[in-house]
Amino acid sequence: MDVEIMTIGDELLYGQVVDTNSAFMGQQLGRLGLRVRQITSVSDRADELVAALDQARARVRVILMTGGLGPTKDDLTKHVLARYLGRALELHPPTLAHVEEIFRRFNRPMLDVNRQQALVPAGCQVLPNAVGTAPGMWLEDGETVFISLPGVPFEMKKLMSDEVLPRLQTKFKLAPIEHVVIMTAGLGESFLAEKIQDWEAALPANIKLAYLPSLGSVRLRLTGAPDGLPELRPRMLALLPELRARIGSYIFAEEDTPLEVVLGRLLLEKNYHLGTAESCTGGAVAQRLTSVPGCSAYFRGSIVAYDNDLKMSLLGVQADTLAAHGAVSEATVREMAEGARARLGCEVALATSGIAGPGGGTPDKPVGTTCIAVSTPAGTVSKLFVVDRGRATNIEYTSQVVLQQLWQQLKGAAE
Repeated sequence: MDVEIMTIGDELLYGQVVDTNSAFMGQQLGRLGLRVRQITSVSDRADELVAALDQARARVRVILMTGGLGPTKDDLTKHVLARYLGRALELHPPTLAHVEEIFRRFNRPMLDVNRQQALVPAGCQVLPNAVGTAPGMWLEDGETVFISLPGVPFEMKKLMSDEVLPRLQTKFKLAPIEHVVIMTAGLGESFLAEKIQDWEAALPANIKLAYLPSLGSVRLRLTGAPDGLPELRPRMLALLPELRARIGSYIFAEEDTPLEVVLGRLLLEKNYHLGTAESCTGGAVAQRLTSVPGCSAYFRGSIVAYDNDLKMSLLGVQADTLAAHGAVSEATVREMAEGARARLGCEVALATSGIAGPGGGTPDKPVGTTCIAVSTPAGTVSKLFVVDRGRATNIEYTSQVVLQQLWQQLKGAAE
């Protein structure tokens, strides 16, 4: 069963808003066994939306639209869809009551344009929007199902979960696709592929492997299509021991889990506390670590010491070290990490220092030169690397590498 996702709004085409809706919807539809045939972005123009609907209808049986359901003049989706299907707009009293209640709750006057959000095409199944004013709509015309949802991500997600996915599963009696995710770090995509090429070649015909690289890590995703045999997922999991035998030292999780979550679990297991001493990353490492719920059980704090005087006064870096090696050096980040352990009262500390750019580089230390250190009860290790992909990416990459180094140290201590 094929689906087309259609996102509507000039702001998407201008790049003023990033389309995260399609990613979420694609993930959810795939789990049900629905294949996303195409993702289309359409402007706020009636003629272009009609043309897009004509093209989508020739390709798929389900068209899932987001956006254009607000109260302003550029929100055309509902009106265009009603005309396209030859249906009048009708007042939906339960939706009107819901909108009125929202305005009463916030003690705000309700305008006529807000009342118009309770208008829906005749014959549609209204999908109640518990967290917004614009209802979702499910319309069927011949063999095609048209689904229209608000573009606001949290409204769309709740409607997808509560209304759309259950209805799709009931209507089409879908056999779910299974996904198994393996998270790796420390080895590039091409090197991973070389190490597991024989294992990949031997996969059953209904199980496919995808490589999903990001900065410093590669996510391997096994996708299994129903083949008429029972226990598809257990059969997929039975393939993993051979994969571990080839790349086990690079696997940090066998679920779709960020590295910072895995690190939190390891720190809790060891009863370790963690702190960071950051220069070039400016707190980005601490931000990732503190994004994990419950991190207060193991994260002590962070010292962002950009200036050399602060590296000395707050972290205990020696003036002689800075004079001899400079702020961007393995000697300095080692002292930063060890100083953070002592001053933050933690068993483990991370340190970063580098030239993020775009300026500040020298012939000996060009932009992208970065040093990291990890200090644990087993000792302190440091690394120097040069990777210049622009300031923002340099900071993101450094954050990933230092967390990856911590994972390797904690894993090594466990082994």
